[in-house]
Amino acid sequence: MWKPLQLVKANSSSHPKTWIVIGIGVAGIVILAETHRRRRRAKLIKREDFGAFMERFTLLPFPQPPPPAVRLSLAGLTFAVSDIFEVKGYVTGFGCPDWRRTHEAAGNTAMAVTALLKNGATCVGRTVIDELGFGITGENMHYGTPINPEVSSCIPGGSSSGSAVAVAAGLVDFALGTDTTGCVRIPASFCGIIGFRPSHGAVSTIGILPNSQSLDTIGCFSRDPSVLHRVGHALLQFKSVEPRRARRLIIADDLFQLSKVPSQKTVHVVSKVVENLSGYQAPKHMNFGKYVALNVPSLKGFSQVSANLQNGTFTLKALSSAMVSLQSYEFKSNHEEWITSVKPKLGRNVSGCVNEAIKTTYENVKTLYKVRTEMRAAFQSLLKDDGILVMPTIADPPLKLNAKKSLSSELHDRTLALTSIASMSGCCQVTIPVGKHNACPISVSFISFHGADKFLLDTVLDMYRSLQEQVNIASDSLPLPDTNGNIDASELLKEKVCPPLLEPVFLYLFNSRNC
Repeated sequence: MWKPLQLVKANSSSHPKTWIVIGIGVAGIVILAETHRRRRRAKLIKREDFGAFMERFTLLPFPQPPPPAVRLSLAGLTFAVSDIFEVKGYVTGFGCPDWRRTHEAAGNTAMAVTALLKNGATCVGRTVIDELGFGITGENMHYGTPINPEVSSCIPGGSSSGSAVAVAAGLVDFALGTDTTGCVRIPASFCGIIGFRPSHGAVSTIGILPNSQSLDTIGCFSRDPSVLHRVGHALLQFKSVEPRRARRLIIADDLFQLSKVPSQKTVHVVSKVVENLSGYQAPKHMNFGKYVALNVPSLKGFSQVSANLQNGTFTLKALSSAMVSLQSYEFKSNHEEWITSVKPKLGRNVSGCVNEAIKTTYENVKTLYKVRTEMRAAFQSLLKDDGILVMPTIADPPLKLNAKKSLSSELHDRTLALTSIASMSGCCQVTIPVGKHNACPISVSFISFHGADKFLLDTVLDMYRSLQEQVNIASDSLPLPDTNGNIDASELLKEKVCPPLLEPVFLYLFNSRNC
């Protein structure tokens, strides 16, 4: 007999407690082994679905009408929804376990989800979001960070990170998320897929948890422009026929100067495509920041006297300041009672943002809404009924996962300066992938006036194939000198652009990582 076992047997006869100790030791080993097995299984599951889903279920589509009725437009397609859409019989978590714990199962399904089911699509589950819909990174301390299928070492972008990843990984045909301050557009750009933010109010938000209802929209992700087009028709209920209009593209040169992507990969690609398509006027170029400065006078209330207005970047910072303040004010109105009573456990940066929003006093609210009204009017005047503004979706590549360095205020400023344009005007925007730069996906965005959603989706469908062909041509060509201009990105950081009453929350939010 093995010598150690003989010793154990001999001692156990005179010391019965020895068996108890052995039993406890064996139980500990079994528990450790089981814990290790479960962790390995969880990692395997995350690899299989890229960590995109937090809950799987199946909502079957409405019955297909019998022949000779036309087949439902979304028949055979699958989709997912972010953890902000109500689904009858399920608890909506808002990306936060404490919210899920303190709320009951939904009594009805969100109207947007029902519209998709009525048109033949099948819902297969709910996806991860940043906590309470705050954040642009896609990280969630409770449910993990979905893996970006295009560049797994980097963040997917947020807050609708899980929906973007589910589409980019080919797990579903399309997915829904919400876009408040860029929450669909940013992850679409980082994950290399198409992202659509409709005109504000164009898609019913009944049945979604509000973050900031003056900014919230229901957005959509897709890999295929024809799928996006069909989903848009289902959600927006377009008229079946609309007269075709010539398209007038306006390139915002100052906004592309903020981008770190060479213009031959963006502006040049769009310009070459327009040259070869019928029904398009030659692109015009403009300084968008200066146009906003002239046509949105209420932004002056968000700025101190400045001697340096180079390229209008000062105005864009003021616009993003107004957006952040409006979001914080409405979030406080919506959720202050729950936050103060429950005191939820939140990630460090999200917690800081939420607490600042809750404790700040807002005394200049009318100006925030006035900026929205003026921005929408300025867009209508600029684009009329045939114009599309072309701009970068995002200025910087995605951050590395678990980066020790927090999201810098400079990067955050450039991000929100771009996303605030559609958010504060309520206009519709589509993010379009245009290849890669330094191994990361890049994109351009098309924005059209409020209510021009069908016009915009038709344009994307018309141009998309030619854009991808031109991307391939550009990637095979010899590199060209960067022609983005000489704008200093730090220019966005040099001016204080918020009124004293709103300055504390603005400065906090713009120096936090996930707000």
